[in-house]
Amino acid sequence: MAVLGMAGWALLFTVAPSTAFYLRQPQAQTAVRPQVASLRTPFQIASTQRFNNAELVEESEAISVQGRARATAAALVGEAVLTLSPIVLAIMALAGLVQRLTHRPAPQLAFATALAGPAATAEKEWRVDLPSVFAADAAVATASVPAAVVTRAPTRRDPKVEAWTPEDSDPSGKDYGAVSKHHIITVGVSVHSTPVEIRERLAVPKDQWPTAIDELVEHEHISEAAVLSTCNRMEVYVVAQSFEEGVRDVVTWMTAHSGVSFEELRPYLFLRRDGAAVDHVLQVSAGLDSLIVGEGQILAQVKSVHQVGSEAKGFGQYLSALFLQAITAGKRVRSETGIATGAVSVSSAAAELAQLKLPSNSWAGVRVAIIGAGKMSKLLVKHLVSKDCLDMTIVNRSLPRAQELQQEFPQAQIAVQLSDKLMDVVAASDVVFVASSSTEILVRAADVMEMPTPPSLVGGVRRFFDISVPRNTDRDLNDLPTARVFNVDDLREVVEMNKEARVQAASEALVLLKEEKATFEGWMASLQAVPTIKRLRGKAETIRLMELEKAKAKLGEDLSAKQLKVLEDLSRGIMNKMLHAPMQALRSEGDVETHVHTINVLGRVFGLSEADETPRVTK
Repeated sequence: MAVLGMAGWALLFTVAPSTAFYLRQPQAQTAVRPQVASLRTPFQIASTQRFNNAELVEESEAISVQGRARATAAALVGEAVLTLSPIVLAIMALAGLVQRLTHRPAPQLAFATALAGPAATAEKEWRVDLPSVFAADAAVATASVPAAVVTRAPTRRDPKVEAWTPEDSDPSGKDYGAVSKHHIITVGVSVHSTPVEIRERLAVPKDQWPTAIDELVEHEHISEAAVLSTCNRMEVYVVAQSFEEGVRDVVTWMTAHSGVSFEELRPYLFLRRDGAAVDHVLQVSAGLDSLIVGEGQILAQVKSVHQVGSEAKGFGQYLSALFLQAITAGKRVRSETGIATGAVSVSSAAAELAQLKLPSNSWAGVRVAIIGAGKMSKLLVKHLVSKDCLDMTIVNRSLPRAQELQQEFPQAQIAVQLSDKLMDVVAASDVVFVASSSTEILVRAADVMEMPTPPSLVGGVRRFFDISVPRNTDRDLNDLPTARVFNVDDLREVVEMNKEARVQAASEALVLLKEEKATFEGWMASLQAVPTIKRLRGKAETIRLMELEKAKAKLGEDLSAKQLKVLEDLSRGIMNKMLHAPMQALRSEGDVETHVHTINVLGRVFGLSEADETPRVTK
């Protein structure tokens, strides 16, 4: 019976819904413990009864007939409970099993509810849900395993791309192919000539830059690659032995990645080769090529290119050195010129444009919402606060980053909401800034159509300023009488107001960039001098060793160690002094073409070959 009872209890816990024994949770845990402690199983009851029976037998001589009758009755009750409890438990377990199989919720155990007390019926029920715990553990284990990155193999070239001859933007510029047998190439689109509809399709999120690099270097003619994708531009930088073939490979990748056809892309593409490509990268880092001249965020984005690229195999020595030089150039321009004085970012331009579009040109009484809590949103809050816009709501996927903005700007009344409240926040706002990293449409015309009309203070129009690329707002919002959408391309109105003040600073910056370009080109030329340096030193060492052996042979074998050392030092000193001037010429960082010419002349004068790199002694 004991075994049957234990099996009954085990089966009951197994088939109870979610392996939980439903009880009502009392308000205070201290109230539960006396009740739980007072509960005894039928086995405990039976054991107690048996002990009492033994005492009754020992004292049977001392008690009355009536007492013996009561003791006998108690013993019979104990035996009955011990006999019937396993049967009752088995019936309850079978009933639970039937309900489990039919997917109906199991009833609460009547006796457990009664024991918990009448007050417990109004309290929250508790249970230990083992399947849920196992599922949570499995989810955590799955989340801890990084998803495999799928790299797309190079696609076959479009015949139109194959037949296309890329145009060199500066045919008269320096040919890096003559220096290093490689070309540095930039292929891209920018805000200056490409509409946002094309840029957003070409955009590559930062976390996908390593994959993009891996895919690019899989192409036959590309040896190094890097990607820079922002709200203003999408550019690919590569190193290739052939300019035309390298450009065709990049365009093939861009069309395969984005779904933009070659016919759509071609009118907006710009191409830079060698010196022009280096000029472009330096100017981008300095903020000279930005929609808003002198803006500072682009320097951080250029740093990200180098940081991400450093962890990718396809980011080689040429591009690594180029972007390090670009970072140095960006810092110099901002510290040594006034280009950053009064400069605005995309975020501040959006805040300025929004104020211009308000009927009152003031933020007083205007309800503001910001979607996203990243760097762009932080700059938005900063500039809005500077314009006395102190009442705003931030909507984000998680709370911590939004709460950080609350703490950083205590002077502002910043409310924080999670993304599931997005539509409620938009409905309660007059101006909505969208600076999210999402690649999906977050606000659609159908959502806004049913929202209350904004107050007359803002002209009855809800204004959206979407500075995300890809855009997160539906273009059909402009078809609604109560909504108006502005995107990055609309910021030109503000840009023109600030551009003229930095023209002089930009001309000063170009002088500094010319110096940085010369430094990079000198480094690149020095790479080509390394083989010549090794060959020249190797050949000189071979000649020294040969002549030293001849001298030893003529002097005989009676030379002391001191005399041998004198001969060794003499020959080595003559060689080093003879090599000093050629080595200095090879290590100089002058004009690249002059440097390459020097390398070639020295190679011819000394008759250098690859075999000269290793010194050898012939007798």
